[in-house]
Amino acid sequence: MSENSSFSVDNLVIYLLLIALPIFLFFVSFMLGRYPVAPIDVIKTILSPIFPSLAVSPELNSIVFTIRLPRIIAALLVGAALSIAGASFQGIFKNPLVSPDLLGVSMGAGFGAAIAILANAGNALIQLSAFVFGLIAVFITFSISKTYKAGGILLLVLSGTAVSAFFNALISGAKFMADPYDKLPQITYWLMGSLSAVNFDKLAMIIIPLVLGIIVVMILRWHLNVLSMGDEEAQSLGLNPSRLRLIVIIACTLVTSAAVSISGIIGWIGLVVPHMTRIIVGPDHKILIPASLSIGASFLLLIDNISRTFISIEIPIGILTAIIGVPLFLYLLRKGYSEWN
Repeated sequence: MSENSSFSVDNLVIYLLLIALPIFLFFVSFMLGRYPVAPIDVIKTILSPIFPSLAVSPELNSIVFTIRLPRIIAALLVGAALSIAGASFQGIFKNPLVSPDLLGVSMGAGFGAAIAILANAGNALIQLSAFVFGLIAVFITFSISKTYKAGGILLLVLSGTAVSAFFNALISGAKFMADPYDKLPQITYWLMGSLSAVNFDKLAMIIIPLVLGIIVVMILRWHLNVLSMGDEEAQSLGLNPSRLRLIVIIACTLVTSAAVSISGIIGWIGLVVPHMTRIIVGPDHKILIPASLSIGASFLLLIDNISRTFISIEIPIGILTAIIGVPLFLYLLRKGYSEWN
């Protein structure tokens, strides 16, 4: 009896921490930057729309609401999206090395952004082109896998690898044709990943597909445990594994494409965070998915804070996620590998 009570208390502490962590980082992030803001000023500025009597300078209001708030929200959403997509893919493909860009969405989005930059498109069209081409890449992957009668998960994965390589080659071609003094640096910087140019207009373009995809994954997380056991087990429980897998993949593609379109290509989040979360809360997807959402959002927000405060020149997030993610991933593999055997 006491062991069960202790176990429940331990779980409760973990869940409360998972809820509190992104909230704490959300608040702290307003204070960090080239223009530090005191905690009391952050509180006053956030409450000023509700209580007009609070005197806040226009500069402080602009820093908190115009510059930092959309970037903080974007970091939370992108981190959450990539993490739950990675956790879902690792479950349905039964492979701990799977990441959200498995089916070609990231490379497709990168090519969409590259051709929009070459065409002198504005920021809105660059983001839209990245989102659409991310979806197109996954559609091509599915179409290729369905042309073979003996299709299956393995063929889908191999098709995704081929499509990723194809779009990566197209990106290289776009970079080769780009003006080396103007367009090439812009394409390269976009591909490295950054949230420096995020504003509320960009957030508005991706909020519907991103939130919709997250909701679908959260609803279906109850079935991911069954899918991870195999199709026969799912069918014996009255589920249609092919249809369920397709719905999850579509939802994950939506959130990944939306996330990449606003942030550029940010690697390792969707691979490392699910491993980290699995060690903390276990492999049960009913808990793993929301926990991945919390840890992923917190992790990317922390990385973004480091990116914009560590040195005077902002470091692209994709560089930092790789520098931090690779050794962390190797450590997590060593610690949690037994769970996948």
